[in-house]
Amino acid sequence: MSETAEIDESLYSRQLYVLGHKAMLRLQTTNVLISGMRGLGAEIAKNVVLAGVRSVTVHDEGEVQWGDLSSQFFLKESDVGKNRAKCCEPHLAELNAYVQVASYTGSLNEHYLSAFQVVVLTNSSLDEQLQIGTLCHSKNIRFIVADTKGLCGLLFCDFGEEFVVSDPNGEQPLSAIVLNISKDNPGVVTCLDEEGHGFQNGDQVTFSGLFGMTELNNCTPVKIEVLNDYEFSISDTSGFMAYENGGMVTEVKMSQTFSFKPLSESIEDPEIVMTDSCKKEQHKTLHVAFQALHNFVQRTKRLPKPRGEDDAQLLIEIAKQIPWKCPVNEEVVRKFAFGATGDLSPVNAFIGGLAAHEVMKACSGKFTPLRQWLYFDALECLPEDASDCRLTEETCSPRGSRYDGQIAVFGSAFQEKLSSQKLFMVGAGAIGCELLKNFAMMGLATEEGGNVTVTDMDSIENSNLNRQFLFRPRDVGKMKSITAAEAVRKMNPSLRITAHQDRLGPETSDVYGYQFFSKLDVVFTALDSVEARVYVDGCCVEHQKPLLESGTLGTKGHTQVILPFLTRSYGQVQDSQENAFPLCTLKNFPFSIEHTLQWARDIFEQLFKTSAENVSRYFQDPGFVKNSLKRDSAEALGVLEEVYDSLVTWKPNNWTDCVSWARNQWERLYNNNVRQLLHNFPADKGKKEAQQSNSASGSSMFVMADTQDERQGSYADREKPPDKEDFNEVLNSGKPFWLGPKRWPRPLNFDPDNATHMSFIEAAANLFAETYGIKGTRNHQEIAETLKIVIVPEFTPKSGVQIITTDDEMKEATEQSVDDNRLEEVRKKLDTLQKVGIFKMYPIEFEKDDDTNLHVDFIVAASNLRAENYYIPPADRHKSKLIVGKIIPAIATTTAAVVGLVCLELYKVIQGHKELSLYRDSFINLATADCFLFLPSAAPVHKVAGLDLKFTLWDHFPVHGYRDDTEMTVEELLSHVKKNHSLEVTDLFYENAAIYLSESKNREERLRQRVSEAVRAATKKEIPETLSVLKLIANIEELGLDDKLPPIHYSFRKAKPE
Repeated sequence: MSETAEIDESLYSRQLYVLGHKAMLRLQTTNVLISGMRGLGAEIAKNVVLAGVRSVTVHDEGEVQWGDLSSQFFLKESDVGKNRAKCCEPHLAELNAYVQVASYTGSLNEHYLSAFQVVVLTNSSLDEQLQIGTLCHSKNIRFIVADTKGLCGLLFCDFGEEFVVSDPNGEQPLSAIVLNISKDNPGVVTCLDEEGHGFQNGDQVTFSGLFGMTELNNCTPVKIEVLNDYEFSISDTSGFMAYENGGMVTEVKMSQTFSFKPLSESIEDPEIVMTDSCKKEQHKTLHVAFQALHNFVQRTKRLPKPRGEDDAQLLIEIAKQIPWKCPVNEEVVRKFAFGATGDLSPVNAFIGGLAAHEVMKACSGKFTPLRQWLYFDALECLPEDASDCRLTEETCSPRGSRYDGQIAVFGSAFQEKLSSQKLFMVGAGAIGCELLKNFAMMGLATEEGGNVTVTDMDSIENSNLNRQFLFRPRDVGKMKSITAAEAVRKMNPSLRITAHQDRLGPETSDVYGYQFFSKLDVVFTALDSVEARVYVDGCCVEHQKPLLESGTLGTKGHTQVILPFLTRSYGQVQDSQENAFPLCTLKNFPFSIEHTLQWARDIFEQLFKTSAENVSRYFQDPGFVKNSLKRDSAEALGVLEEVYDSLVTWKPNNWTDCVSWARNQWERLYNNNVRQLLHNFPADKGKKEAQQSNSASGSSMFVMADTQDERQGSYADREKPPDKEDFNEVLNSGKPFWLGPKRWPRPLNFDPDNATHMSFIEAAANLFAETYGIKGTRNHQEIAETLKIVIVPEFTPKSGVQIITTDDEMKEATEQSVDDNRLEEVRKKLDTLQKVGIFKMYPIEFEKDDDTNLHVDFIVAASNLRAENYYIPPADRHKSKLIVGKIIPAIATTTAAVVGLVCLELYKVIQGHKELSLYRDSFINLATADCFLFLPSAAPVHKVAGLDLKFTLWDHFPVHGYRDDTEMTVEELLSHVKKNHSLEVTDLFYENAAIYLSESKNREERLRQRVSEAVRAATKKEIPETLSVLKLIANIEELGLDDKLPPIHYSFRKAKPE
């Protein structure tokens, strides 16, 4: 079977960027059994079905009980009394048409289990776990145990004596630019990279694109020893050719083999993966507590009663009798016993996400498996006061309610508090769907006064169905927020939810302003944009509302708790922004596939979008030319010449003209421009001399390798790589020009038998034709025949053409004035064209997810040809699409686990915890089975020099502007601030306008004005009717240049009568 056979890439696209095709194909051959269909089993089954294994069989011999509805999202009240597995089967089947789903209600025996490659047990006895675990180990069946009890959970994995992992971490192989390789034993490789090469001792690497020491090019993997951040040693290179220049070194992923103990052995001496550094001893106690619980159930035929003191004491005594190398923490066992009957959706989501990902590892052989135990607890979700009278055996006893599993842990009063919460969730994608599912199970916003508001402006696409589990194929094209709201109402008809389709930003601040936020209890972000997160965070800071932030990237995920006055905000610790590539690197000196892909993406925009848009503006906007001339002269000339070229120079009359245009573009981009670059910077020039030669002429024409100034050229012999003497020749500068990241390029010769060359012609010609409304063809033979009659003019590199080598030069070029006569000449030509009549062009918006539109085909071909120019290894379509489309790899397992963690923090927020030590931020990487829970960062406290004033980002000065039905004047506001905060305000600002300046001529007039009147006068615009609070910034004499006061939040609307 080929690597891409039988994989629906439109459905699994985001998951494929996590797993890869090989692992996905192995996944599709695996049969999985999941036993126990309460909340945890359903969570695991849901994630495994979405992942796309061959088959999933769900097993359960029990019937649905009221308590199951606390976390089992596939069950309804009408299912009570029916078999759990049978009830789940149809719901799981509709998640993924490629997965065979079946249910089984009989007993598990050797004959039945032998049909599966992976077996997962939940809600099972220890005796059953030991028996089936021993059987699976002997039969080489991957075996997983998952269990949750209240706020605690465990996970155990046994993948046999020899489990081979093809890729331990799933990371892209590291690569670095080679600067030098010594001819020695061992040879020392020096790399050029600002942040170091990143390799580790024992890594294996290979080389490509080396000039000199070519014995290493495409060699078998070589083990390295790291010397420092920029150097490492390899094998003996003393007998190789001398290194000259260029080349890349790339990590080679090597497989690893893991050996597992069976459960019967591992339980006696477990390897425990810690999830919280603050709880190492606590988790060791949980290993005994879970065993003691099995013993308790065996004795009493039931779980401990919620908050039952006698049962808790019995469990402690049993735990102390179990042989164990560590002391038993009795308080942990007591809390464990108190909540053991609990069944919480967030805990099931977390453990279920982890367990499902271990299933995927077992199926695919990708990623490092859990070795072998993991324990987790969130006991800090309980009330801060351990003697809280609301938690008693009575208040936590079952009530025949769907929330009994949650009441058993938190009590009935807390359940009532959950039901009246007002939540706002921004985003209804993968994280949003999981959040809403948990909200429904937890009973949030189910009573009068409660409400969940969700907003998302996107519609559902086919690729969403693989991880956004509230959506089905029939929902494609519908709005996410509306569809998600309808789906969770079916899970819990009592849920009060309102769906919006707005983007949260300045343009919707009238909708999501003070009045909206003031009514909220908690805000959630479910976004994939840092910019959007920062905006929501700013709203929460301004309105002093808790924000629960989470995000995923493939197997990695994070959660962050953002609490008024207690923690930092998201904006203070936000994700690092992706740095843009230097423009001169993209234009002339690429050295990685990322550079060539971004270059190709820019070319796409230039050729098929911006030129057509400018032509449309030219005909539709009478002031287009005039407005263009207001720009910098160089920019104006470029825009106007582009319009003229689109209407005259390049304008095709038929399909043949489009093929001719594409062929000449190929010649310009991959032959002519490179030859011009080599003419300006020959190999025998040092850096200083080459740059002097580049700028010697008086020409003001700056040329990049992809500009349109040089459109004509001819075939030329492929340029030879520079000789050793060329690179070693050092002139006045002391360095050759073509060194390090400046890779010596080569021009390409067009070959109609080369698939990449023809792919470029096909895509470029068809896209060009589309912008002019001309019908194209994808018939390769027809295109090849047309190419035979295309004329490609000869090209000779010119002297006096200046090529940009640095971003500073590029800035200088854009600021440089051009000849006014050239501008006037182009303007007159365009005036003549406008008299002819209106001509329409059709701009093309890049769309990465439509594999039939040739957009990605063009990018891949254009990028890989550019890579060939510069001796850069090419990228396949899959990798190219990921990079250029800025696709965020995603998988359902990570999403489920992250949302479980964030919803546990929601319990704490609603409980009203005041101690920072009780909250947790988190980072998880399911690929390596790493989970790190840690304390959030405290909110920094700012001080104003010379004043006894301390405040955080969360603080502001609230002022109610109405007194006796009359609004404050500016003078009264300043007096209020002085009286209440001992601050003498000298200046007052709203947005960018000065409301009051103590040194201003109109000072007295402003002091007499009402504050809202002063705002209108200063901004020269009306205050929106929906705005009720003005954010004012004050200045005082004592304020230093780096000091900043909290804002004044001035309420200026009369309170409406209730």
